[in-house]
Amino acid sequence: MAEGVRVERARTRSKPRGAAPSRSRSGAKPKPRLLGGGVLWILLLAVLLAGVVAVNVAVLGLNLQLDQVERERTELDADIAALRSEISTASTTARIERLATKELGLVQADPDEMVYVRLRR
Repeated sequence: MAEGVRVERARTRSKPRGAAPSRSRSGAKPKPRLLGGGVLWILLLAVLLAGVVAVNVAVLGLNLQLDQVERERTELDADIAALRSEISTASTTARIERLATKELGLVQADPDEMVYVRLRR
């Protein structure tokens, strides 16, 4: 009798843990899961990486514009320095006196011939 019980137990043993799930009573296969959400994670990471690439491209474009503006600024600073030098040269006293004498015929006044007018309040 003991042997019969052992056989019964052997027949009613549960399936091994790694075995595939059995079909339901209706005979339909169970619905597969989305690979544990792996596909969703891959899509999420792909969108995230695409965003990072887009931001890097935008930053690169802004850096190129910044370099262009910096070059223009350097050129303008050089132009300003040249113009200031030209103004400085053009406004020297000796040059002004020479132009007044040659072009306008002016002469420097003699200090002995100068008359000062004093006005009363």
